[in-house]
Amino acid sequence: MKNWNQNLPQAAQDYLDGKRLDEVECIISDLPGIARGKAVPATKFIKQDYFHLPDSIFYQTITGDWGEAADDDGFIEKDMILKPDFETATAAPWTGDWTLQVIHDAYDRDDNPIPFSPRNVLKRVVQLYHDKGWTPVVAPEMEFFLVARNIDPAQEIKPMMGRSGRPAAARQAYSMTAVDEFGPVIDDIYDFAEAQGFEIDGITQEGGAGQLEINLLHGDPVKLADEVFYFKRLIREAALRHDCFATFMAKPIEDEPGSAMHIHHSILDIETGENIFSNADGTATDAFYHFIAGIQNHMPAGLAVMAPYVNSYRRYVKDHAAPINLEWAGDNRTTGIRVPLSGPKARRVENRIAGMDCNPYLGIAVSLATGYLGLIEQTKPRDEFKGDAYEGDGDIPQVMGDALDMFEGAKALHEVLGPEFARVYSIVKRAEYEEFLQVISPWEREHLLMNV
Repeated sequence: MKNWNQNLPQAAQDYLDGKRLDEVECIISDLPGIARGKAVPATKFIKQDYFHLPDSIFYQTITGDWGEAADDDGFIEKDMILKPDFETATAAPWTGDWTLQVIHDAYDRDDNPIPFSPRNVLKRVVQLYHDKGWTPVVAPEMEFFLVARNIDPAQEIKPMMGRSGRPAAARQAYSMTAVDEFGPVIDDIYDFAEAQGFEIDGITQEGGAGQLEINLLHGDPVKLADEVFYFKRLIREAALRHDCFATFMAKPIEDEPGSAMHIHHSILDIETGENIFSNADGTATDAFYHFIAGIQNHMPAGLAVMAPYVNSYRRYVKDHAAPINLEWAGDNRTTGIRVPLSGPKARRVENRIAGMDCNPYLGIAVSLATGYLGLIEQTKPRDEFKGDAYEGDGDIPQVMGDALDMFEGAKALHEVLGPEFARVYSIVKRAEYEEFLQVISPWEREHLLMNV
């Protein structure tokens, strides 16, 4: 791997300027979005072009168990070939030595992309756009909670203690004073992001107690998914430095809003660079409406990916800053699909469905996939919703089991995401859901034990 360091992004080169690189973390995202891989000495890394991991990492559930992975060959844990993408090389500034992280892509022994690797799924969807002469552009928003350390799962999650010595307060959206309460954590988030070469568009206080939102600049879907993948780790590390946890659970605290990953979409024509959602006179194009229709028609089946856990569905409740349906409207945050205020060149569609607990590669992939199907099918959306969409009917699954049923029957969506990915994803999520159904909750013990 000659001259590998010359291929590093500038931020990584700056981080190592005058330093001796000690270690490289070779990582890949599994289905939940956890970083899997190996940490190797830098002297070994520069001598290797790839390394191996078993494909079973993609059959592992969030609890560490395994889905029934049998296919025609049985469950034999084939080795994958993981190759580094040097454009993703970035610092791990919280470590005690000089360490880089590098995201790898997964291939089989015939050099074909592993179809159920989340980054490969997103690349597949983006390539479908390119084949049509389009460039998809996204901008994710990340919501999360800073909470008190919770080492006993039987205990409720509580807001973190701010620098004032008081617990974080709810319903302080956009308050700068509330943001200042978490100043030391936010300072480390900024410092880590700068060291990693990431640009934050802004940090705001959201409506929940200790809930923050980070906005990222728009750009290439794979690059932005890489950044969200990295951001989840750096935010957790920043929180741990200050005796608190950062959580990306969709609904960590009762009676508080949940955490979303809103995704803004626009599509550019590859030849002209123009936004295909706007005509020359500034009006909306048919493609703009087709994209919205695709989300409306196919997102119910894609929800199992955008909301991947039983907890995810606790977020979709009326009047708690999360949608209950797929109505669309301009500048209306009660709808599942929002068209933000903008000029014609920046016309975009905001998908407000995804929870922050979803894998960023898969969440963005499914959102783009549904819009792509609308563009191909050239369907029309429902009429623009007027008023409060919480007064409308819900049209998305309310429990994980129903969402999985819809996903498993969504053949058109499978063809865009990849049938083999759909098969493996369903196996893993069924295993997780069935394990959850074996758990008896405190609510059941409290209300059913002596009363039924």
